[in-house]
Amino acid sequence: MPFDPNRVQALLFDIDGTLSDTDDQMVAHFRRVLRPLKRILPNQDVHAAARWLVMGLETPGNFIYTKLDRFGLDGPAGRLLNTLSHQRANRKPKYFQVIPGVMEMLPRLAVRYPLAIVSARGDAGALAFLDQFGLRPYFKAVVTAQTCEFTKPFPDPVLEAARQVDVPVEACVMIGDTTVDMHAGKSAGAQTIGVLCGFGHRKELLRAGADVILETTAGVENILAEI
Repeated sequence: MPFDPNRVQALLFDIDGTLSDTDDQMVAHFRRVLRPLKRILPNQDVHAAARWLVMGLETPGNFIYTKLDRFGLDGPAGRLLNTLSHQRANRKPKYFQVIPGVMEMLPRLAVRYPLAIVSARGDAGALAFLDQFGLRPYFKAVVTAQTCEFTKPFPDPVLEAARQVDVPVEACVMIGDTTVDMHAGKSAGAQTIGVLCGFGHRKELLRAGADVILETTAGVENILAEI
């Protein structure tokens, strides 16, 4: 079913790779480190190798889930991701950067829709990101790895965010950059938007159930402007 902007009454955002682009800095760093190995890398693709390495180091649960999902092993992978997310929930927050265009977009969207965070980060990391950029007032709900017993890719956090913003889940849209976000949204009954400014690739996001793919999160405003 194609994406229907007329159904949208609330927007649920992932953080890493969707609102925050801190990981792109790490990719750039590893590109410099891996450049001397260019001749021995498959297809000499240093950028792809750097992204693969960062995803494996920074978000091991997402990485494992994405790979195993291709072989129909998403059930065990989902349970593993839930465990890893809870284990990393209390890690010390780091300095963040925001995806270009997000700072300008969120205030305008917040006038039209209730917004929520649905993140596999813990409370401390999610709130540190929002507070660093003064974004907390725009979000009516912040659902993290510590909010529900099961986190993404399970539907629980999406359902909880819909409950907190008081909007039927089928009228919500889950926006994220990984298959984990797409599976969580679709299994909850929400529409889904995949963004390519994080770690997801177009084909895998579509395979995971993305209703529409955008090059960057800042494009969300444009696709909703058609209403």
